[in-house]
This record gives sequence, structure tokens and C-alpha cells, in this order.
Amino acid sequence: MSDITIVVDCNDADFARDICAALQQFPDVTALLPHHQAARDAQYASCWFPDPQLLSRSPGLKLIQAASAGVDHLPPALFASEIPLCRVIDEDFRHGMFEYALWSVLWFQRHFDRALAHQRTQTWKLYPQRAAADFHIGIMGLGEIGGYVADQLARLGYRVSGWSRSEKQLAGVTCYRGAEALDSFLGSLDGLINLLPLTAQTRGILAAPLFSRLPAGAVLINCGRGEHMVNEDVLAALESGQLAGAVLDVFPQEPLPADDPLWRHPQVVITPHMASAAPAEVIARQLLENIQRQRRGLPLKNLVNKHAGY
Repeated sequence: MSDITIVVDCNDADFARDICAALQQFPDVTALLPHHQAARDAQYASCWFPDPQLLSRSPGLKLIQAASAGVDHLPPALFASEIPLCRVIDEDFRHGMFEYALWSVLWFQRHFDRALAHQRTQTWKLYPQRAAADFHIGIMGLGEIGGYVADQLARLGYRVSGWSRSEKQLAGVTCYRGAEALDSFLGSLDGLINLLPLTAQTRGILAAPLFSRLPAGAVLINCGRGEHMVNEDVLAALESGQLAGAVLDVFPQEPLPADDPLWRHPQVVITPHMASAAPAEVIARQLLENIQRQRRGLPLKNLVNKHAGY
């Protein structure tokens, strides 16, 4: 590599500095923050909630990387441009998401939610245990991450179903596709895990119409995107008993406002968007690998389908 100038445009200053530091470990790479005068001449960009004016501030960009698996944090101008857009998919990231999903499933399957509630009142009470094969998990979204989570849960003996926009085939997973199959997918679930990409079609999907199609007493695990979820509908479903509980990692507004009633709901576990994250070293390595591939005329890895939005 030689003469590689990368602008790192993130709304989190610490995250941006970490990515810059990781990139600077490679020879002949200059990593700059957007306010640096030389950022105007950058050829490449790594972004997390970047300035909407990125393209005008760095007009010579040849490749843009979303510093995450999702790309919904990027401004529309990046999707409208002809500049290739890539995202970060990493084995550790996928496995981290599986670990979070497994912990969430076990939280409900093994009644840890009830045990914690009883601890607060010094109540000693046992519950019948459910085997993994008797706990039916549904995963919405069977892409790189959702498909991996579904496969890993199935390998552990869970009954797993999956739903996606396009046809999928996964060993040990009953796969459904399209709106016409949604009722069949939802109708017998004990737990629903959301790992969908955020698109115009999936925004607000975790709402009353979908919850009403679940069996009463199902649980929700949302580690997809915050804007998939309608907070008020989650609360209403919990209050009515349609949902027995929820583990929520992402929210339409982050941080979740202090006065949001989800914070105080006894059947809700809230985590601060921590289900999984790619290390800065992985972000840097994948960007530089794609820069090499682009220079050699090879297909880029983890290329975003701009029309589909992921």
C-alpha cells in the first residue's frame, strides 16, 4: 500500500480516535478526522453517523466504509452516489451477537427473570424447567448475522424458525419468506429475536399488529435496530400480557430518555446498544483489505446493496 488517505467521520469522538489509531498502525496510511484540512483530499472514508456533507467535504472519495454491520446511520447522499459502500462483518461480531441472543433466550427459558424478581422479595420458588427442544425461537432476518445466530441456536438443540424477505435454506432451521408467510412463522413462537436490517419496509415492524400474531405470553428480544420498534406498542403488549417480557438493546432514540417507562418496567431488561460491536482493529483491517481489492480490480467484500438498503 502507498499514499492512502482516509477520513474517519464518526459522531463519537472516542470511536473515531480508536479507528484512526488502528489505521495508523499500517504503513503508508494517513488517517484524519474531518476537521483536518487534508481530509478534503481523502480517497477513502470510514463512517459512523457521519456529517451529511461528507461527499462535498471530501469530493475525491473512491470507497466508503460503514464502521458497523448496519448502514442505516448513513445519510441518503451516500446511497445516491456511485461510490461503492461497504460494511463490517466479522466472525467475532457475529459470535458476539449470538452470545447476546443466547443469554437473552436463557433469561426467559430458564426463568431467570422470575428468579430475580423473587430475590427482591426474598421469595424461594422453583419453576419447571423447559428443555431447549421445547422452546421455539423465531429469528426475523436471516442475513450474515441472523443466519449465523439461527444456525448456532439450532446446533444447541433449540427449535428454531427464521423469517426473511428472500428464500433461505439453513440446516435445522424452518425458514419462511415474505409477508404471506408471517402468520405461519409467528404463530407458535415462545420467543422472537429481531435481527432485521432497517429499511422502509421494516421500520416500525415491532408493533401492535405483529405482536397480536404471536401466541400470548411470548417474549421479545430486539438486537436489530431501534427504529424497528414502537415503544408504546411494546409497553401495551407487556401490560396486556401479549408479551411476557422483553430484552431490548436498541431504541428509536438513544440514549433512551430517562423518563421512558421502559426503564422501570419489571418485565423489561435494557442494555445500552451493546449486543455486539466490531473492534477498531477489525474495522481498519477490513477497510484496507477492500482498498487493496479495489486497486486490483477485485470484487469488494461486504458490499452494500444500495437499492435494498443493506
